[in-house]
Amino acid sequence: MDNPSIPEDIRRFVLTSIPSVPFLEALLLMRADPAQCWRRDALARRLYVREKTADGLLAELCLAGMAVRCDAPDADGFRYRPADDGLRARIDRLADLYATHLVEVTLIIHSSLDRKAQQFADAFKWRKES
Repeated sequence: MDNPSIPEDIRRFVLTSIPSVPFLEALLLMRADPAQCWRRDALARRLYVREKTADGLLAELCLAGMAVRCDAPDADGFRYRPADDGLRARIDRLADLYATHLVEVTLIIHSSLDRKAQQFADAFKWRKES
């Protein structure tokens, strides 16, 4: 499902680094105000997800090098801080594309999820022994 409006490098970035639409929405929300320290309850309210889900998203963003834990006294919160300028630039380009090609970017994310789900299901198929 190649879409000429989504550059190949950004398509690869989405496929390899953006595990879900809620992850992307959390990333972009945090990116919109890099100085804000996001706690899971506030993120959950903004994204209409459970706090447990928001907690998982924040952990994933940190593991991906896209966010960091805030300093005291807000140590239970997280803020947007990409690990390097290259990652920041890719996120910026993705944000611009998502604003104008939401459906196309979402379809790329879902195609990756569908493929991973199928691979997982295939791992549990019973093989008929001869």
